[in-house]
Order: sequence, then C-alpha cells, then structure tokens
Amino acid sequence: MTKGSTHEVTGLLQAWVQGDDQALQKLIPLVHRELRQAARHYMAGEKPGHLLQTTALVHETYLRLVGVQKVSCQNRAHFLAMCAQLMRRILTDFARSRGAQKRSGKVNRVTFTDALWVAPQSDTDLAALDAALEKLAAVDERKSRVVELRFFGGLTVQESAEVLKVSQDTIMRDWKVAKVWLLRELNSEGNRGA
Repeated sequence: MTKGSTHEVTGLLQAWVQGDDQALQKLIPLVHRELRQAARHYMAGEKPGHLLQTTALVHETYLRLVGVQKVSCQNRAHFLAMCAQLMRRILTDFARSRGAQKRSGKVNRVTFTDALWVAPQSDTDLAALDAALEKLAAVDERKSRVVELRFFGGLTVQESAEVLKVSQDTIMRDWKVAKVWLLRELNSEGNRGA
C-alpha cells in the first residue's frame, strides 16, 4: 500500500466512523486485496469444494460492515482486525449451520496447524476452534485476540502489536502460549467427543 493510499484509508476510516456510509464504499476497493488475502488464508484450510469461497467471504464481510452501527477504527490495522473478527464469525456461523452434516459424518474441516504451526497431524473444525477461543477469551482476552488477529486476520506480529497497543515481544509470547493452550483444549475436546 502506498503512502498516499495509507493516508486515504485513514481519512476514509475517520469519515466512516463519523457516520459517512459512502466512505465505506470508497474504502473497500483500497483494502480489497488485503481482505481477499485474509479470506484466502482462511479458505486454504477448508476442504476443496467448500460451499463458501474466498470472494463470497469477502462479500459477506462487506455486507456485515455495512450493517455496523457504531464503528471504532483508528487506522488500517484496526480496520483489518475488525474484518478478521467478522470473517471468523462468518466462518463459525457457516460451520455451525452445517452442524447437522457433522452429526451425519460429513464435516468441513479447517486445518488449524497450517496457520498456527502446532502439530503436524491435527486438524479441527471451525466451531470447535471458535468454542476454544471463547474459553481462552474467558481466561485471557488478549491471547484470544492475538489468535484472532494472526490466525483469522492474517495480521503480522507488528500489525497485531499496533492494534493491541503492546510490544511485538508480547504478541509473540501470547501467540506461543495461546497455540499451546488451544491445542490442549482442542485435543481434550476431541477426547471427550470420542
């Protein structure tokens, strides 16, 4: 992103926060590539033939952004973090709506380890990951947000630190601890369900 477009994004975000709905329409094309990259990151973990595709995920995110009443975005990183959270909710909602298929043995799975680099053979469904993240949030909100930003949002360590207003070292520590905590939680869930 060029310096001019960075300033333009910030200006449009400020206008949107102040209630200018047209600003969002101008903003999306400027960050579309980054939104597609984040969506592609999520969808890479899904099985081929998943009903929700990258473009659909970006479009659904935009539709949910249009419905947001009160916005609190300070900059590009905060906006992308908000989009990451929306994408997580969209995919989780989609996974839950497909829950009936899970009971019949048909389930869409997202590979947790590709993004988190935890265990080579482990994968989990998005609903289980969301439930584990909710439990982590109850224990440590910041670690949950770090996972959300990095895993779902595709934000870098630096961008995550900027959004959460902590150091990059803190982000890395939280990331490592959260990965271990989530892996343990997901494995214990799998053992309870077996």
